[in-house]
Amino acid sequence: MSRLTLPLIAGLGAVIGAGAVWSYDRFAAPAGADRARIERVVHDYMLAHPEILPQAMQRLQEQQSGQAVAANRQAIETPFGSAWAGNPKGDVTLVEYFDYNCGYCRASLPLIADLLKRDPKLRIVYRDLPILSDESRIAARASLAAAQQGRFQAFHDALYAGGPVSEASIAAAAAKAGVSLATIDVAKLDAEIAKNMAVAAKLGMNGTPSWVVGDRVLSGALPIEEIESAITAARAG
Repeated sequence: MSRLTLPLIAGLGAVIGAGAVWSYDRFAAPAGADRARIERVVHDYMLAHPEILPQAMQRLQEQQSGQAVAANRQAIETPFGSAWAGNPKGDVTLVEYFDYNCGYCRASLPLIADLLKRDPKLRIVYRDLPILSDESRIAARASLAAAQQGRFQAFHDALYAGGPVSEASIAAAAAKAGVSLATIDVAKLDAEIAKNMAVAAKLGMNGTPSWVVGDRVLSGALPIEEIESAITAARAG
């Protein structure tokens, strides 16, 4: 059960209750009419049309995740060092929460490259979310160290090109990208990782890749059309 599930259920109950009240007020019966009867009509209608329940749940989830994005936008969209790509003054920011051990994140590399080619006004921000293994955290520390040293993209590309993630492949990618790992501030890097995880939890993320664009949170290796649709919606405001 995700962190958003209980609030969603409670919220949906409020929606249903509000629907009953709205129905009562809109179609007010003569004085003394049984309110329970009106609520039963709403109850029976929802049972007869259960398709509106997942629609209501989705709408409520989008509303709540949008509120969470708005409340944490600076922490989401402000890159750590050089962990960004595209137009530095882009009118839309697409944020990817990723784990170097995530196969779907690796599969999304061509999608990100295509987005950058097709949209000169787009900025992409990368946020490390190492949730899959101990090697994921080691890779995230190296990634953040690279971002501190202005070499994020070089390290990012080198590590993905180096095959399975291991301490050896991380060290090799750092060497290839010219990133020094000898004097990194582990506490500072772990604090950044903890911040990413805390924000991801607030957004209801439970896997990688996860994306934030505008007020929307998206999950998984998605077709480029879906990402572009979300970007267009964010651009429209």
